[in-house]
Amino acid sequence: MTSAPLAARLTDVAGPLFFPVTAYGPDGTVDLDAFRAHVRKGVDAGAAAVFACCGTGEFHALTPQEFRAVVAAAVEETAGQVPVVAGAGYGTALAIQYAELAEEAGADGLLAMPPYLVVAGQEGLLGHYTALAAATGLDTIVYQRDNAVFTPETVLALAQTPGVIGLKDGYGDLDLMQRIVSAVRAGLPGGDFLYFNGLPTAELTGLAYRGIGVTLYSSAVFAFAPDIALAFYRALESGDDDLVNALLDHFYRPLVELRAEGRGYAVSLVKAGVRLEGLDVGGVRTPLTEPTDAHIEELTRIIADGRALLEKHGQGQGEHG
Repeated sequence: MTSAPLAARLTDVAGPLFFPVTAYGPDGTVDLDAFRAHVRKGVDAGAAAVFACCGTGEFHALTPQEFRAVVAAAVEETAGQVPVVAGAGYGTALAIQYAELAEEAGADGLLAMPPYLVVAGQEGLLGHYTALAAATGLDTIVYQRDNAVFTPETVLALAQTPGVIGLKDGYGDLDLMQRIVSAVRAGLPGGDFLYFNGLPTAELTGLAYRGIGVTLYSSAVFAFAPDIALAFYRALESGDDDLVNALLDHFYRPLVELRAEGRGYAVSLVKAGVRLEGLDVGGVRTPLTEPTDAHIEELTRIIADGRALLEKHGQGQGEHG
């Protein structure tokens, strides 16, 4: 953890936001050495931040002890180069416990995931996230998706809550997001509230989200093909429409269509990609399941096609494994 404000650190460094997978050994226990190698590779490749033990990191499958150890390993491996944000979820009491563990482990912030199972009203959701933000000294990003979808008025109230610095949108309703951005801009003049595109393969909707001013995004692809993810990020930033569209048409769209072939592939397909790149991070824990052999072959082809496009556009990075 560093003394610099998390919001500034997330916006001052150019690069995708890195959501590492959690590595498991052959016996199914957490493999911290493999996880550290995974984090180090991402940081060296140009990640702007490390979001540990979040959705891609199988937060749902980790015990509190494992969670603390993995977050601490991320903090130690990054050594302050980029901020480390840890997931926190379940009901309010448990979310606070995970937040406290993240703070003990040295994290710079929290990604507050939806409460477990219940479908709550806006007042209850606001109370949940307000309590979580007040429980530690860590800045909090609220994750909108599934059973935690907010009205613009609720997001404005969250933006006015001490410790809440941003909203990550994994719901994908652009009309709602435009109204949220507008409500916060009008109700909090001069406020510095952050927005993140948090859809499973955010690059596919990057152009649309940029149209409403949302430029920060999480990149699952960065976990297994950082060269492709970084090339896309730079092309998007620089206005290189030819490369952006080529990668959308021949890499990201096929990847998203493959992801839709299996439940839980937003995690297990990413983990398979990391293994394909030469780092044994193990499989996923139940209730998630592994991709089929045919789907892993398809993923291999999609990655190769993405790299061929980089070579064609003069963006080749040499060795990748």
